[in-house]
Amino acid sequence: MSRVRIAFAVLILAALGVLGARLTPVYLDNMRLQRYVEGIARNADARTRPDDDLRVQVTEKASLLGLPVAADNVHIKRSNEQLQIDVRYIVRVSFPLYTVDLHFYPGAGSH
Repeated sequence: MSRVRIAFAVLILAALGVLGARLTPVYLDNMRLQRYVEGIARNADARTRPDDDLRVQVTEKASLLGLPVAADNVHIKRSNEQLQIDVRYIVRVSFPLYTVDLHFYPGAGSH
């Protein structure tokens, strides 16, 4: 009975390892995009740039990271001297018996 428990535990750990190996890069890329968007929002020059230019900038960075972000996923709001950039996108990750859609919402605003 002890060997069955050990084998089962090893199987569970292997499954968790595979999950982590597949999901961690996606979450790290999302964090990179989040930091990039924060940098744009803090940049004083970005407040005067056209929305379409900012969208292109964000989608190009997302493309470099391998994230499926289209221009219509980038929402830009302006009020007074403030700039708010919100990105909404979904990454589908497929496993042998299961597929999961990960929803991400990086965004940032200037103050």
